[in-house]
Amino acid sequence: MAGSSRFPLRAPRCTIATPESEFAAEQRAMNKPARSQARPVSEAARSYLAATFRRQGFASTELVTRWADIVGAEISEHCEPMRMQWPRRQDVETPDPATLVLRVDGPVALEIQHLSGVILERVNRFFGWRAVGRVALRQAPLTRRPRRPRPPPPDPAATAREAAALADIADQDLRDALARLGAAIKRT
Repeated sequence: MAGSSRFPLRAPRCTIATPESEFAAEQRAMNKPARSQARPVSEAARSYLAATFRRQGFASTELVTRWADIVGAEISEHCEPMRMQWPRRQDVETPDPATLVLRVDGPVALEIQHLSGVILERVNRFFGWRAVGRVALRQAPLTRRPRRPRPPPPDPAATAREAAALADIADQDLRDALARLGAAIKRT
């Protein structure tokens, strides 16, 4: 009796191993999670930035990120590195130096051109070898964002009122610092 309630017909269960399930079983057997662990955003950003800088000819991101430290604040205010142009390699042992292309504010281009020897020396000192042999200038607006102005110091009268409220603090320097902090917070 095919349809009797005493013996219902059931389809046999069959499992088919798929590559995903085999992989998951292997991962469980090795006590490893099947998914990769979360990585900090800084690691991902570092790898993407490194690839972008490599396309621009920069061997490392530090030339761009530490430009002010390398050439000095006076020079870095008026120019920034765009790319490094490497010549075709003839000799792997002693590579030819690259050309550093700088974006320069228009009015200051002549002064930066006169300082190109100083820039070359500082960049090569940073790399530790003669990586750059010449500087090329491109007059264009700089891409960096303008700095936000510093907020004005807190009002001395407000600072004095805050210091009077903190009379039970024995350390004078700590009392003054807390008074300035309180006045700055109340100002905003």
